[in-house]
Amino acid sequence: MTNVDVLYRYEAQPTEAAVVSLAKLREVYGIRAVRLHEAEHTVRVEYDATRLTEPTVRQFVRRAGIDVVEQVNLTPALEVIETSPAS
Repeated sequence: MTNVDVLYRYEAQPTEAAVVSLAKLREVYGIRAVRLHEAEHTVRVEYDATRLTEPTVRQFVRRAGIDVVEQVNLTPALEVIETSPAS
């Protein structure tokens, strides 16, 4: 089992029906957790990558009624630190 987290940003506030449908995604084999963060306008899904792919998970979220506009990178950008050669 390979657990993967994916974070999606959405624009429009989800309806009550969409939130209920999103909660039911836990019933899909391979979906481990679904978290809706209304203040941040994001949905975080934890899934088993040996069972599902990211495009499939995105499609499930969209079919639940969430208007996904982008996938948010969960890996922080690394800062490049330049060092000067020793004198």
